[in-house]
Amino acid sequence: MFDGPIFRDREEAGRVLASRLERYRDERPVIFALPRGGVPVGYEISRALGAPLEVIVARKLGAPGQPEFGIGAIAPGVRVLNEEAVRRLGIPEDYIERVAEKEAREMERRLRRFRGDRPEPEVRDRTVILVDDGLATGVTARAAIRALRRREPRSLVLAVPVCAAQTAEVIRPLVDDFVCPATPPDLGAIGFWYANFEQVSDGEVTELLEKARRFSGEGAG
Repeated sequence: MFDGPIFRDREEAGRVLASRLERYRDERPVIFALPRGGVPVGYEISRALGAPLEVIVARKLGAPGQPEFGIGAIAPGVRVLNEEAVRRLGIPEDYIERVAEKEAREMERRLRRFRGDRPEPEVRDRTVILVDDGLATGVTARAAIRALRRREPRSLVLAVPVCAAQTAEVIRPLVDDFVCPATPPDLGAIGFWYANFEQVSDGEVTELLEKARRFSGEGAG
């Protein structure tokens, strides 16, 4: 069914998602994007819905010697572990603590860079739309979902352009709505589904957040 890129770039992916999220416009949602790649996607949704754009930072916990293989993730106030992978690889608790501390420092650095001195947005009893540019294992999204749930939104929607089919099955029950145009059984790399998948810089994230604040005319609080 899928045999090549289906999105020109993250911006186009965001516009596709925005058309599917139009029904939430009247709920005055808050868009939370996972940086860096989720922010250009979230920006297009934010612009289309006239909704504020914020970031939530979640950091993958990489396996020993295989940093790209996630054994878990952290987000503000939460830690998610893939217990099966931890057992299978025999990963000791002290390793998990070390890598979690390292990623927590990076998480705080990014939050300061992207949010500055602005207060954490208030989302209690509001609709929250969590956005990323694609999900493979979904471990960072799961951490972000858990962190956002702690803040008691009325409804939590996860919107991603592409997601591995097996991950979609796991993550769909964790949210109130899951919006995803493509759930291929053989995902491969997220970048395969984009014609242009260049890395997004911290500077681009900051610029898009500033632009979103200007046109939305409100903070999330």
